[in-house]
Amino acid sequence: MRRWLDLAHRDLVRHSPVLNALNVFPVADSDTGTNLATTVRAAAEAAGVLETGDVGELLALAGQAALEEARGNSGTLFSVFLTAVGQSLEGQTRMSAESVRVALHAGHVRAWSVLSDPVAGTMLSVLEAAAAVPVPQDVGDGSNQQLKDFLAQVSEAARAAVLATPDQLEILRETGTVDAGALGMLVVLDALARTVGGDDAGDEAGLDQLIDDAAARAAVAQAAPHTVHGGVEVMCTVELSPLDAAELRHELSEVGSSVIMSAVSEAGDGYRWRVHVHVERTEEALAVIGARGEAVNLTVTSLSEADG
Repeated sequence: MRRWLDLAHRDLVRHSPVLNALNVFPVADSDTGTNLATTVRAAAEAAGVLETGDVGELLALAGQAALEEARGNSGTLFSVFLTAVGQSLEGQTRMSAESVRVALHAGHVRAWSVLSDPVAGTMLSVLEAAAAVPVPQDVGDGSNQQLKDFLAQVSEAARAAVLATPDQLEILRETGTVDAGALGMLVVLDALARTVGGDDAGDEAGLDQLIDDAAARAAVAQAAPHTVHGGVEVMCTVELSPLDAAELRHELSEVGSSVIMSAVSEAGDGYRWRVHVHVERTEEALAVIGARGEAVNLTVTSLSEADG
């Protein structure tokens, strides 16, 4: 799992320029690749210093560490997904195809649940496709070969989901491109297949070709006239009770969009929550959050393409 996160980070860094160029939803701020690479690096660094033989514990703690440092919608959703996958696998020192299938489903459900307004044709669709892959029955149950074959099929399903994103999201139909977050998640899942099963388990050449094609389409889309978006992305961590968190999520949805809230860890009588929202002005989000608790680990990023 440490090797997987390291490889996923390296692959995301390599493909970040294309992922950034493809970034048109929810706003075209050209940072999906950078956000994912930064967040996965945080997970990889945390996994590198954790001393445990428990696969689930390793991934859950790495996911929590990544969530504290997550960047953007894509980074936040990856962190939530990884944490849920780890929690599903806790207590296990060896993965099987069945345990990973259950874990992928847990990650898919958690990622959908933290969004106030989940949208198909995004990273969520890739997670959904991965979670729907059945365990192969033509090889030994619980065997390494079964796990290898299963993860190869997960990668294939993720690739098909990426190619289907233009049929699910209007903005992608208009630009003729695939979704950046969906493609980034494919990079992560393909790295998992290659790490567990060997280089022949994932089709790296095929993935590179898909990314090259996506880059060409992104170049055409960028050359066309388009609308410049404004506003800011606000992210922070705040300690809240579950009730206060639910109310904050509703309040943020009234002043902004792309609201994501996920519990990171227990704290006092409540939890530490990672908060993500897009608003026109920073003060709008901070006023709402400040009325509920103290915002720490705060980052504010412009959503303007010019500042991408």
